[in-house]
Amino acid sequence: MPLTNPEKLNSLISSGDLDALRLLAVPVRRFPNRSLGFRSAMMLSTQNVKHLAKIPSLSAECVMLNLEDGVAAEQKPYALALCAIALSSNPKSDKKLIVRVNPLDEGGIEEIAYLNPFMPDGIRIPKIRSAEDVRLALSLIDEEIEVHLSIETKEAWLSLGELAISPRIRAFYLGVLDLFADLGLSQSLLHPDNPSAHYMLAHFLMTSRACGIKPVSFVYQDHKNLDCLRNWLELEKMMGFDAKGCIAPAQADLIHEILGHSHAELSRAREIVALFEERAAQGVTGFDHERYGFIDEPIYKGALAVLNNR
Repeated sequence: MPLTNPEKLNSLISSGDLDALRLLAVPVRRFPNRSLGFRSAMMLSTQNVKHLAKIPSLSAECVMLNLEDGVAAEQKPYALALCAIALSSNPKSDKKLIVRVNPLDEGGIEEIAYLNPFMPDGIRIPKIRSAEDVRLALSLIDEEIEVHLSIETKEAWLSLGELAISPRIRAFYLGVLDLFADLGLSQSLLHPDNPSAHYMLAHFLMTSRACGIKPVSFVYQDHKNLDCLRNWLELEKMMGFDAKGCIAPAQADLIHEILGHSHAELSRAREIVALFEERAAQGVTGFDHERYGFIDEPIYKGALAVLNNR
């Protein structure tokens, strides 16, 4: 596969031979990863061959192949070809491979058309402002590819509950820095103790869940400050989040530690599911248990949710 020869790829990029690079991007049959149980969504720049080659060994459960921020305009055509090569090099992956394209009116339409044959697990659309933008994205993206949306404009924030117009839309990502800039708010407000941050997270979480969409909390940019990331994660865990964006492997590992379910939580959920299903088969759907208290269908469904999101 081309990614096993990084020297050749870097040579083509350095020489500006985009046509030769694109010839190496050949669609193959991919086995889509449909799981929404990922906890970490790690950004990976598609212009870095070395980083793309590490996809199989990354601890992150979702890899965000990024064509947008951090990729210089003159490098975007090369990054797009490398992104396609990375997808073909990973036909079956235990990581969910999502491509974040550029805004639809800034090259995203052309990128989607190019990427459709390479069948990423999902395509993430930035700078969404309305349901009309979502309809356009749905019309462009192959029906077998999931649609994920960045929530990072004031218009998207105001219409959050109206964006889930298709079951193909599976995840919302909170783009907090762009959102704050669009709202004219200082980034200094982004602190785990700030009530505005609490409201933002709670509204995003509850509205997304009510729409049947997976909410992914924002990327904490200071990747060396794991103590502050831990503070955010402990808050988000308490609120009910099960996924967060990141930009470094150490961040992904901390996300897994805190947002994952403990052995005790999983054991409790398994026992409740087994107890309820045993009694339900006897026609009893509400009963007292000496260890877990009153168990009924809502308690059973909550235990199933724990097991499904582990």
